[in-house]
Amino acid sequence: MSFVPILIIAALVATVAPARAGDRVAFFGITFLDQSLQTATLGRDPAETARIRMIEMMVAERFAAEGFELVNLEPVQADLERTVNPAKCYGCDARMAKALGADYALVGEVQKVSNLILTMNLQLRDAENGETVKGRVVDIRSNTDEAWSRGIRYILKSAFFTEEKK
Repeated sequence: MSFVPILIIAALVATVAPARAGDRVAFFGITFLDQSLQTATLGRDPAETARIRMIEMMVAERFAAEGFELVNLEPVQADLERTVNPAKCYGCDARMAKALGADYALVGEVQKVSNLILTMNLQLRDAENGETVKGRVVDIRSNTDEAWSRGIRYILKSAFFTEEKK
């Protein structure tokens, strides 16, 4: 009797195709969610906007270096501009990726609680069914370029690619 659940789990795991070089990825960027008292009091820090761009570049460059094809988002740009957060839009990321002919949607978030506490995540979802194929969430404990870079490199290395590229 105990072998039946094991077979079901094995069948479910076997149906998930791993992402591999040559696959097409629609990278919808990384959304910055800022709930901090600092920003509420002092306004947005331009350095954080630059950090979002920095880690987006790191992600795009790494996926390209690993042989993935990053698709042009222009055909869905109007839909994307209406979307507040592609990582939490009830599957719109997967639908847009599918419309672009991509195999996967790639989305991320950085959530700032304070200058000391930030959470970063990156998710790769199957464009056909919206299911998460790979992903990772990490907490970082400093609001600096170095901390953000280290966080995204850890996610890429631990959840997506086995070796770190410099």
